[in-house]
Amino acid sequence: MDVHSEIWNDERAIKTVDMHTSGEPTRIIVQGYPSLEGETLLDMRRCAAEKHDDIRKMLMFEPRGHGDMYGAILVKETEMTKSGNADIGVLFCHNEGYSTMCGHATIALGRFLVDTEDEGIFPLRKRLVHDEENDTVKVRLHAPCGVVQVTVPVTCKRGKVESDSSKAVEFLGVPSFVKAKKLEVSIGVDKRWKGLIEKRRETVQVDVAYGGAYYAIVSLEEMGIEKQGRGYDMKEMDKATAEVKRALWDRKDIVKHPTHGELEYLYGVIVVEREEGRGEIGICFFANQQIDRSPCGSGVCARVALGVEKGEIRMGEGRDFYSFTTEQGFRGTAVSVEDIETAEGVIRGYTVKVEGKAYYTGAHSFLLEHSDLQPPFRVT
Repeated sequence: MDVHSEIWNDERAIKTVDMHTSGEPTRIIVQGYPSLEGETLLDMRRCAAEKHDDIRKMLMFEPRGHGDMYGAILVKETEMTKSGNADIGVLFCHNEGYSTMCGHATIALGRFLVDTEDEGIFPLRKRLVHDEENDTVKVRLHAPCGVVQVTVPVTCKRGKVESDSSKAVEFLGVPSFVKAKKLEVSIGVDKRWKGLIEKRRETVQVDVAYGGAYYAIVSLEEMGIEKQGRGYDMKEMDKATAEVKRALWDRKDIVKHPTHGELEYLYGVIVVEREEGRGEIGICFFANQQIDRSPCGSGVCARVALGVEKGEIRMGEGRDFYSFTTEQGFRGTAVSVEDIETAEGVIRGYTVKVEGKAYYTGAHSFLLEHSDLQPPFRVT
C-alpha cells in the first residue's frame, strides 16, 4: 500500500494549497468543498456557516490546523462573476467563523490564481490578461465586502506566465472610512488589566475605522502596556484587547455600514506603535482572539484611512506597516477619495493600495477517517 498516494487520491479528501503572507497562513481550499447555496456571496457565506461549518473546524482547528489558522474557500460563481464584474469569489474563515475581508489572504490568492491552470478550480482563469508592458496580471476578487482589484507581478518564460515571488502583490481595497475618533471606552473594575490598574485609569481611548471589516485601533501607550526588553507581553495584550472588544461589542452605532447589515460587527482590535525609522508597527487580535502574524491587510486599509483623516498621512504617501511578531511588512497608500452617503450623512471613503509578499508553504490532502471520533479542538 502506497499510503501517500492512497491519501492524496482519496475521493473523500479535501485538498488545499497553503501559503503565508508575512508569516500569516492562508489555507486555500481547492478541492472537496461542497457547492454553496444562495443568490449572492453573502447568502453563500450564511450557507457555509449554517451547513458546512464542520469543514471549517476540521481545517482550522487541531489536529489538522491550529487556533490561529486562516482559510480561503474559493467560490467559482457569484453574482459579480455572472455580471462580469469579478473573476472569482472567495469566503474567508478563521477560528470563530467567516470574515468579510482579509488582506493577507488576498495577497496570497493573487499569486495562486495567476499560477493555477486548473479551470476546475478557477473557471475564468483564461480571462486574465498579461500586461506585457508592466509584467502584471490583474485579478478581480469578489470578497464578502465587495470586489477587490488585485495586481500580481509576473514573469513570462517560454510563453508561460507565472507570479513573481520576488515582487509585491498589491490590491486596492474597498472604500475605507473612519467611524469614531478618540472614543472613550470604559473598562469595568473587574475587567481591568495590569497596565490600566497601575496607571489608575478607568478608560482607554480608541479610534474605530473600516477597511473591509471594522477595527478598534489603540496605541500601546494608551493600553498601558510596556515593552519587555525587545518583546511584548502578549498575554497582557490578549486580555486587554479582549476587554476592549467586549466593552465595544454592543456599540452598534460605531459599526454601522452604509449598505450591508451583515458587515456590522467589530472584527478586531489593533494595538499600534510608531517606531523611529521603521514606520508603524502593531498587532491585530481578531475573531476569537486570533493573532494576525502579518500587519493585517484590511487593518492597514483602516489605519491609512484613519491616518489621512487625522492629518498624519498625505494622499499618495506610502507608509510601511509591520507586525510585532514577524519581519516582513506591508505598504499602504491612500490613492483616491470619494463621498459615501450614510444615514448619518456623507463620509469620506478612501481607496487604499496595500502591497505585500506571499509564499507557498505546501499542499495537503486532508482526511477524516470513519472511525476517527476525535472532534476538532483548540488549545487556549
